[in-house]
Amino acid sequence: MTDNERTGCGCAAGGAKEGDKGGAQDGAPHGAPQMPQVTFSTFILSLASSALVQLGEVPDPDTGRTSENLLMAKHTIDVLTMLQEKTRGCADADEARLLEGVLYELRMKYVVHRK
Repeated sequence: MTDNERTGCGCAAGGAKEGDKGGAQDGAPHGAPQMPQVTFSTFILSLASSALVQLGEVPDPDTGRTSENLLMAKHTIDVLTMLQEKTRGCADADEARLLEGVLYELRMKYVVHRK
């Protein structure tokens, strides 16, 4: 039985861990901005940052302006919710807490903006 069959969630249980060196920096030209290592947590934080921009809570990094797009914000929150459901039992305790906290904060901000 494989790890994925044992956990039943399709995650890479027993595979690469967050501390492992990934290929995020491989092939980057000298002097290019360094991107953070791709982990489940950085992915969640990236989606949460996008939701904050969509909620108009922080400026868009490309334009420097804030604007609301509640439809996209709800979609991003729904994607995070789907990830929470699909990784239940697979994510480690820190990842699960991060996702739960991010979702709580984003949902509360969404409710405020809907009023």
